Amino acid sequence: MTALNVIEAGPEHAAAIVDIIHRSFGARPALDPPSTALDETEQSIATALSDAGGLLVERRGVPMGALLFDESRPGLLGLRRVSVDPDLQARGVASAMVGVAEDTAEERGKDGLWLHVRQELPETVRFWTRRAYHQIGHEGTMLEFGKTLWLSREVHTPDAMHALAARLSTLLRAGDLLVLSGDLGAGKTTFTQGLGEALGVRGPVTSPTFVIARTHPSLVAGPPLVHVDAYRLGDSAEIDDIDLDATHDESITVVEWGAGMAEHLSDSWVDIRIEVRGARPGDPVGTASAGGGGDETRVVTLRANGPRWVGVPLRSTLLP
Repeated sequence: MTALNVIEAGPEHAAAIVDIIHRSFGARPALDPPSTALDETEQSIATALSDAGGLLVERRGVPMGALLFDESRPGLLGLRRVSVDPDLQARGVASAMVGVAEDTAEERGKDGLWLHVRQELPETVRFWTRRAYHQIGHEGTMLEFGKTLWLSREVHTPDAMHALAARLSTLLRAGDLLVLSGDLGAGKTTFTQGLGEALGVRGPVTSPTFVIARTHPSLVAGPPLVHVDAYRLGDSAEIDDIDLDATHDESITVVEWGAGMAEHLSDSWVDIRIEVRGARPGDPVGTASAGGGGDETRVVTLRANGPRWVGVPLRSTLLP
């Protein structure tokens, strides 16, 4: 099958894009109020493309889909008039556009994306939900969806790990859940120590392996830090036995070794994975990397999940 060609569209593509928009929106069921997409003209599309750009999908030179970008919201990239030729559905056109749109948002230094979806179009709602877009607003028949971009950055020293955690702390509030994963000695507790210092909680913050969970009260009238080590727990049912639900709403909860077990504690959480650069499975921490150079660089990857994190400036806060 010939690959799709996703083009960064400019005003010169306005005629092709307005035709796709009219074909796509014209094939939808009648809506009340009706969509304004059919009012678009070649000139209005050219102006939109000149202002913020867009995407055009082609295959063998045939236009198949298009969307417009919107940069009216600081730190976010909007998606407008997402359209696929109704005669060319089910060929991955929309998915290809979304993937390139997310790459474009990252390249433009955005924290995330947003768009509006009509609630009368359940298949469209399901499309965006499957791609980890979350509903964050509702006005009339229009649903607002959004997604926060993930990020990954290198950390070279324990002090730098503390500094990264301190930056994240500025975005946290009571009820937030952080799920940490990584090999033994990768730096999960080091990260949590930096978080505790920045939050101003009573220390010391140490690995709670044998007590499973430890609560650190705030010394600055902020939320307490609940530090959980799930290494010795077998499944999510054992997490539930700790009764974290009783403190979750009032605390910032960090669960080490919690991937696959702790996410059900909240509808929103941040996955934080810490890897040792160049390490092989089973290598003791502190030994040389695969190249024999003893590189102790960590790669920290953060993925925000759920509506709480939509619109939060995660990338711009944590990236240098």
